[in-house]
Amino acid sequence: MEAEQQKILLRASIKSQEEERQRIAADLHDDAGPLLATARLYLSENMVHLDKASQLESILSAKQIIDETIQLIRNISHSLTPPTLKNFGLESAVNDFFQKINNSGSFNAECTFNNYSKRLKVEKELTLFRIIQELINNILRHSNASFIQLAQHNGEENMLLKLSYDGNGLSQEDYIRLSQTGAGLGLKNIQSRLKVVHGDIWFEFDPSKSSYNITIDIPKDIEER
Repeated sequence: MEAEQQKILLRASIKSQEEERQRIAADLHDDAGPLLATARLYLSENMVHLDKASQLESILSAKQIIDETIQLIRNISHSLTPPTLKNFGLESAVNDFFQKINNSGSFNAECTFNNYSKRLKVEKELTLFRIIQELINNILRHSNASFIQLAQHNGEENMLLKLSYDGNGLSQEDYIRLSQTGAGLGLKNIQSRLKVVHGDIWFEFDPSKSSYNITIDIPKDIEER
């Protein structure tokens, strides 16, 4: 059973990576490709037969299209590794993400980090950020929640991330069951990413607060800076 579960996680991870590659390829082909082809038209060899004013106009038009293409590629790059995460770390990236949720006016989203002065390795921060994004996306889509809270706590060797929300949620049994079916691809991706960082996750209902909790536990493995 354990070997079969490992195969399921591996297939989910490979499928997720392939879908991401296909999305990037489609964005580049459908958006960047036509822009660059258009810029090439403005810079064709026929330019040498144009007057100075027309040449300048063609060059400026090509430059504008190239600038637009650069911005498009930058946006694709940012979607892979958010610049806030890369430059300032997990705390800043998650705070920025929660601020965007708050700005929608539909949810009360709060985020608290406690003594995150020493960052995790960059790869681990990105993995955790993607897990948080996937969990939040599931909550926004399925829970009918009115509030979302995330709290980070440090232990001596491990770090805990606790996500709380109201509405509808999952139990640990639901999580295990759904992550083993075709309907739970997002949960399979979470499992795969947690395995990479040697982490664990628990889903539970807190009757005292009428809220659902998701707790992520990972070893720190602090990166020296």
